[in-house]
Amino acid sequence: MVCSGWLEIRNLQSAMAMISLPSYEELAAMIDHSLLRPELTEAQVEEGCDLAMRYLVATVCVRPADLPLAAARLAGSPVRPTTVIGFPHGGQTTEAKLFEARQALEAGAAELDMVLNIGKLLSRRFDYVEGEIRSIRETAHAAGALLKVIFENAYLTDELKIEACAISTRAAVDFVKTSTGFAPGGATDHDLRLMRRHCPPSIQIKAAGGVRTLDRALEVRALGCSRFGATATAAILDELTARLEKTSR
Repeated sequence: MVCSGWLEIRNLQSAMAMISLPSYEELAAMIDHSLLRPELTEAQVEEGCDLAMRYLVATVCVRPADLPLAAARLAGSPVRPTTVIGFPHGGQTTEAKLFEARQALEAGAAELDMVLNIGKLLSRRFDYVEGEIRSIRETAHAAGALLKVIFENAYLTDELKIEACAISTRAAVDFVKTSTGFAPGGATDHDLRLMRRHCPPSIQIKAAGGVRTLDRALEVRALGCSRFGATATAAILDELTARLEKTSR
């Protein structure tokens, strides 16, 4: 009787695991493969693009100077080239960010990940922050590209995170993003819940910083993220493949 009950529990757990696992295509479509570390060589950027194409992820996010190389490498594949604007601190002038955005779009960027002006937000210069985000969004959308706004939550109070959500909503951006991955902290459950709660369904959430395992990827997905940044792309998707094969036996 005890053995039978234990087996029923194990079978139920296995069934729940199967239900909770996304398909390979669903999870791969959530990944922005990150190639932003300052020490990466051009050869390593090319290798990263090749990996992204093998694993069929959503995008490759590269440093602005690497965008022409990445766009050429990814040409003809479904993986989209992406870059960063105002990275990593957001303190550039609006004019400088607009120049970066236009140059990136001309080089083939399909999405832009822009760091909002953290100092201006902390100074409660909300009109400045909103005007800058709106101008970059208009530039991106005019070229058919998406805009993600990086908050860098490690430096913000909850009040300012909520204000950043409101600003991004008024500016009609496509994504809000937790962090650059270069600040003291990355994506936390608390921040993901807060951002999902204070943004409309039309704005998607991207987790960045600390998503290094399949289990963490599944956690941020359950918290409402539709995209996450990763350098451990191969490990995450290989583990998903192994688990899917195991549950299908």
